[in-house]
Amino acid sequence: MFGIGGGEFILIILIALMLFGSDKLPEMARAFGKGMAQLKNATNEIKSEIQKGAEDNGIDTSIKELTATFTDEVEKVKSGIDTNILPEVTKAKEDIEELTGPVKRQL
Repeated sequence: MFGIGGGEFILIILIALMLFGSDKLPEMARAFGKGMAQLKNATNEIKSEIQKGAEDNGIDTSIKELTATFTDEVEKVKSGIDTNILPEVTKAKEDIEELTGPVKRQL
């Protein structure tokens, strides 16, 4: 949760307990929980409104088509690298190893 470990969480609780006291801490935790729930509900409402607006305007389908096209182009580039460039790189590597072979043996 938020990248906080167990020891750090306990330290934060102890500091909050020392600052606010044991009687105020449950009230603050409830208020924090309610605030987080309201924030979550608000962001979910905003997200649903954006999605509804995008679907009404047809943006949702065009984004899917765009990502599919992009994925296809990436796959074409990958296959081009595998078929055209990779053999050349392998050949160059073998040539370099062939040239440096005698040098390595002398050392």
